[in-house]
Amino acid sequence: MSDLEGIGEAATGAMLARAAEPRAGERADGHTSERNCLNCGAALAGGYCHECGQKAHVHRTLAAFWHDLAHSVLHFDGKLWRTLPLLAWKPGELTRRYIHGERASFVSPMALFLFTVFLMFALFSMVGLGLDNAEFRNTNADINAALAKEREDLKEHSEDRRKAVAGRDMAEVEQIDEAIRDTQSAIAALNTYVAASEGRTDQLVGGKTGWKRIDDGIKKLNDNPALALYKVQTNAYKFSWALIPISVPFVWLLFLHRRRYRQQFGAYDHTVFVTYSIAFMSLALIVVTVLKPIPGFGWFGVAMIAIPPLHMYRQLRGAYDLSRWSAAWRTLALLMLTLVTITIFLFLLLALGILA
Repeated sequence: MSDLEGIGEAATGAMLARAAEPRAGERADGHTSERNCLNCGAALAGGYCHECGQKAHVHRTLAAFWHDLAHSVLHFDGKLWRTLPLLAWKPGELTRRYIHGERASFVSPMALFLFTVFLMFALFSMVGLGLDNAEFRNTNADINAALAKEREDLKEHSEDRRKAVAGRDMAEVEQIDEAIRDTQSAIAALNTYVAASEGRTDQLVGGKTGWKRIDDGIKKLNDNPALALYKVQTNAYKFSWALIPISVPFVWLLFLHRRRYRQQFGAYDHTVFVTYSIAFMSLALIVVTVLKPIPGFGWFGVAMIAIPPLHMYRQLRGAYDLSRWSAAWRTLALLMLTLVTITIFLFLLLALGILA
């Protein structure tokens, strides 16, 4: 049973259990009129319990159930709509304000990260990435296939020539001889390429690490890239949280040489920065995936390439109060370190057998 099916079964079971449960202390409209908190038993003196914070009146209606679901997932109380604009246009301000204690106003970094990453991988699983094995075929395999075809054509030409000679059709023989010369030239050129590329393979990932699980995963990735991509789409989200601890040390390194920043910003601050940043990149990928089928998307897609570094620059400058130059060189460094992070993450997936 998949995770989604498990969640669905749990939700169905909860609703069935609620349908069979007596509605003690509940009015016909689904509202309650208790004087003590149903969670901790403390006497109520307002809209919320002063001991545990639970709402004083619990709405036991189906509409309330779906409202709570929407609230918990999307924070329809206003958090999401306060968070997303800042995440998009002023990510540094959002990061700084959250670090400095404004927690009730915004969706937490981890909640936003989990939601966006799950949504991104769910979307990838539904629409796919439009890739198949043809895009990753080994060049040498293509050359060998072409060579085999040319040799087969040469045999056919030779048989046709034999028949033409037997029928004394010299004009046909001359045409076939020309075709034979062309085919022999093609075979010679292909043989030259094969000889020049002897021992070389064009693969997605080359070399060996010496770690059997990773090397086995690399082999299967090269043998069947489409299957590996499918496994990434369906399983990688379960381990996407690992991007955070992998990324945080790299952000910390950007400020290692400045004592003031080391004292002012700690691991928690860097973690908030990284988590909000990954959440935004996930949202950007979602937007690109959704808009890709629209005619004329090409120019917009090119423009999207500039968005990640621009967002990193604005978040770095705003969150850490950097000058333009300090934010610029750290952005370039962070872009290169992002490639390292993705590589480490992929090797982690290989080590865990996700792509094997």
